[in-house]
Amino acid sequence: MEILQNIPLAPFTTFAIGGPARWFVQATSEDEIAEAVAWARERSLRFFVLGGGSNLLVADAGFDGLVLHVALRGITMEQGIVSAAAGEPWEHIVQRSLDAGWAGIECLAGIPGTVGGTPVQNVGAYGQEVAPIIERVRAFDIEERSFVEFSAAECGFSYRRSRFNTTDRGRFIVTRVDFRLTPGGAPALRYPELRRAVEAAFPAAEASLTEVAAIVRRIRQSKGMLIVEGDPDCRSAGSFFKNPIVPTDLLQNIAAGSAAAPHFPAGPGAEGCVKVPAAWLIEQAGFAKGYALGNAGISSRHTLALVNRGGATAREILALAEKISAAVEARFRIRLEREPVLLGA
Repeated sequence: MEILQNIPLAPFTTFAIGGPARWFVQATSEDEIAEAVAWARERSLRFFVLGGGSNLLVADAGFDGLVLHVALRGITMEQGIVSAAAGEPWEHIVQRSLDAGWAGIECLAGIPGTVGGTPVQNVGAYGQEVAPIIERVRAFDIEERSFVEFSAAECGFSYRRSRFNTTDRGRFIVTRVDFRLTPGGAPALRYPELRRAVEAAFPAAEASLTEVAAIVRRIRQSKGMLIVEGDPDCRSAGSFFKNPIVPTDLLQNIAAGSAAAPHFPAGPGAEGCVKVPAAWLIEQAGFAKGYALGNAGISSRHTLALVNRGGATAREILALAEKISAAVEARFRIRLEREPVLLGA
């Protein structure tokens, strides 16, 4: 295990923002993860687990502790189970599954980041999320200093949440995730926007898993949410705000004029509530695509993404986020919740 010092963190994030890590380790094995944790604890250092950096905003001053970059690699596929090390890029898993004709994550194509982050956030998009297809999560328990495994039921999944980012935040380091997919299964077309796009592209035939994934990537690119070299809208953390879940009777209070507020089912465990698009709330509060505040701005293609317009600081991104949040709260009495993790504040 090699301990490095004062390593810039901006290059490890899709935001391309942030100062250095005082200490930095790139772990390529479970043994190195355990060793790095022990090293930090012996010195009473704070430490942070870094994956793909796609859901992270690093403070301008950086992080005065140990950043543990999880770089474990490896994929196996057998009898519908994809077992992937936490450091594998998520797109590798999606493409391998598509090549095998296994359904279950085709709508999650184009999402940046690594496998290890998927159960932490319960990653989802376009009508799919990972909670229903996760078979098992292996992780290092920092408190007990041992490796443990969780079934999906033990992960406490809900909308963009799990035990790993709520009740047990900071306790576990994910090292492997097993996904149960459906060999020969049909693509999921539950999300209206995706279903319309697929029906328009294939009006007289059923689209394959690969074709649906390609359409998902095109939609994401049209919104600046596909990592494309040279695209300024890609310098973001994707959706900066979560879609709020609100009581059904609040809908009448958040309509703009005579227009009905768009809404979607809130999902299991949220009976009597609906999910309202944060992008719609932001737009109704007066913020349009392309809005700028210094070097920070709103994507020119998607209101939900805050972007680094070039040389932005974390302070500028947070100032813009607060301005948006305050306006939405003043108009609708809903406080938007930030989705990316803030490191070093």
